[in-house]
Amino acid sequence: MRTVGAALAALSFVGVAALAGCSGEGSGDGVSQNASTASSPSASLSPSAASGWNPKPGSVAAVGDSITRGFDACSALADCPEVSWATGSDSLVRSLAVRLLGPAKAVDRSWNHAVSGARMAQLPEQMALAAKERPELVTVMMGANDACRDSVRLMTPVADFRASFEASMRQLRAGAPKAQVYVSSVPDLKRLWSTGRLDEGAKQIWSLGICRSMLAEADDLGPAAVARRDAVQERVVAYNGVLRDVCAKDRHCRYDGGAVFGFRFTGAQLSPWDWFHPSRDGQARLAEIAYRNITAAEPPA
Repeated sequence: MRTVGAALAALSFVGVAALAGCSGEGSGDGVSQNASTASSPSASLSPSAASGWNPKPGSVAAVGDSITRGFDACSALADCPEVSWATGSDSLVRSLAVRLLGPAKAVDRSWNHAVSGARMAQLPEQMALAAKERPELVTVMMGANDACRDSVRLMTPVADFRASFEASMRQLRAGAPKAQVYVSSVPDLKRLWSTGRLDEGAKQIWSLGICRSMLAEADDLGPAAVARRDAVQERVVAYNGVLRDVCAKDRHCRYDGGAVFGFRFTGAQLSPWDWFHPSRDGQARLAEIAYRNITAAEPPA
């Protein structure tokens, strides 16, 4: 059963500003997360001779936004990096770092520099911090906050999004020229709306101001509302095109092929606190997607 009453009480007490645009006030601390009882990764894989991609990197640094910080996965309006899909220690999630490195090595060989509420313009700074760790792999999940604004007019222009992502890659290469990069696509916000609008609790929570560009007036099917949601969807698709194209220009970068965008999150995989961020189960699904794509001999189509 959804904890809607508790969620609404917590949100009203703290204030809805922290949730507007999928944001929180947590910050990436660059501290590796404790790992616990997840099982060991599979047998070591050797780099592909054709691509030069190493499917078994020995360290992981994560950059991104609230999704990578585990925001709202454990409690309302709080980061929970231990359940992060990229670097978390939670045994039920089995993060990418745990799957690649094993629980013990993930403690010292993974770092989370993501910041809740961050947009693509903040990624170069995160990349600079990640480069200092000299990681063998950097994971990137960024862009939802660029589309999740109070209005369509406030969404990040595609050209600015591209310029910031290109600057981010340059920043990483300045400090870690050989680090591999795994880029996740931006989730499908319109599918999120179509799933959550069937739940009265979700709509109550969204009405407090979460991702207004897509989720405001969730039951409104009039022409203006449809056009607004379509505009957000088109912008997300354009962002993913930028991520794909910029990544393709870097020989050490692998895009997920739209896997996260195409994943159909269910209610059980969304936070009971906001029906927007991934729950523990949702974080585990993101970890599975990333591990599958990173360890594959060839990049996703």
